[in-house]
Amino acid sequence: MSVSATLPQPFEAPRAFPSPRPAVHVRLACSRADLLGAQQLRYRVFYEEMGAVPGPAVAAWRRDYDAYDAICDHLIAVAEEGGQERTVATCRLLGHDMALRHQGFYSQGEFDLSGVLTLGRWMEVGRSCIAAAYRGHGVIQKLWSAIARHAMASGVGGLFGCASLPGTDVNILRLSLSYLYHYHRAPAEWRITARGERAEYALLPRGEIDPKAAWRSLPPLLKAYLRLGGLVGAEAVIDRQFNTTDVFIAVPFSALRPRYRRHFMPA
Repeated sequence: MSVSATLPQPFEAPRAFPSPRPAVHVRLACSRADLLGAQQLRYRVFYEEMGAVPGPAVAAWRRDYDAYDAICDHLIAVAEEGGQERTVATCRLLGHDMALRHQGFYSQGEFDLSGVLTLGRWMEVGRSCIAAAYRGHGVIQKLWSAIARHAMASGVGGLFGCASLPGTDVNILRLSLSYLYHYHRAPAEWRITARGERAEYALLPRGEIDPKAAWRSLPPLLKAYLRLGGLVGAEAVIDRQFNTTDVFIAVPFSALRPRYRRHFMPA
């Protein structure tokens, strides 16, 4: 399988963020071995750690994969250990033109995006995960720096994807979902509706939400979207296979918060 590797590599992290030891750098996967390393990490995080339910082939090979892997670019964060590279984080990117030439975006399996797709050209970010030992060490910031460069080189106008909350019990997730609905909801004209199993939840009134507690309840990858200015759909979807509750989230580059604009919109 040929995986595109058209961008300068490795990508450097913003200086403000500390690097773990051993040093980590991010690059595009450029070989089958790179892709296998990403899929194996996804299996460990999604299935072994988060409780996703693998199909027979996924369980036998102990790697997470689907048909979208063949048409996506894959970013990997690697650490050199004992003279060898180890994949410690990954995400996959699907550009607008490639998606339209094939089966569409992965997110369209869970959400009706007909309104969003009329707004311009997008890049989808998906299958994002970080090895447990490397969370909180600036790796997520390195990934976002690389995603920014890739998106800008592709000429798209924004990023979107399905962001996952752990578990499928909406009562446990009520604070998170209510906060997202009241504080980060996308405009009604985007017309984002659930296609999958809709998560039926009773929203807390805005006045009953503790924003700081709600923020702490969110996963790091979802927080990263929101820091950039991400907006979420009003409906969530239950993903039984991955044991998650998913929301659609998008970041139009025109809405980027100023402190991040220099990373996404270089002069």
